[in-house]
Parts: sequence; C-alpha cells; structure tokens
Amino acid sequence: MTIKYIDYNKCNNCGMCYETCPMDVFVKREKVYIKYRNDCMACYLCEMDCPAGAIYVSPERPGPTVLPW
Repeated sequence: MTIKYIDYNKCNNCGMCYETCPMDVFVKREKVYIKYRNDCMACYLCEMDCPAGAIYVSPERPGPTVLPW
C-alpha cells in the first residue's frame, strides 16, 4: 500500500488526482476517493499535481506478491 491518504481539509475537489493517475486508483463522485489503494505504484503524479497538497504517497513500494504455487 503506497498511497496513504487524502487530506479532505485541504482538498478542493478539483479532480487533478483522478485525471492524472495512470492506474485509476481514484474514483470521483461528490468527492475524490481512494478506491483501489493496492493498485497504486507510487509514481507520485497525484501528489505532484495536487494544487492543494492534499495527497500523501508513501515512499514504500509494495513488494512482489508471493503466489502459493
């Protein structure tokens, strides 16, 4: 899990994170929400493009998934 949170006290609901994310991590309804947190690849595009500075992406990238077979 790499995208940590959206600070809704700062978020102005502009939708830049929704438009920028190449992995479609966000969903936009009345507000923008993190829907597919595990799909985040920590590219930092949403954090860099957010004009309000409301998104925090963790520097930790997810490790490879170990399959049981």
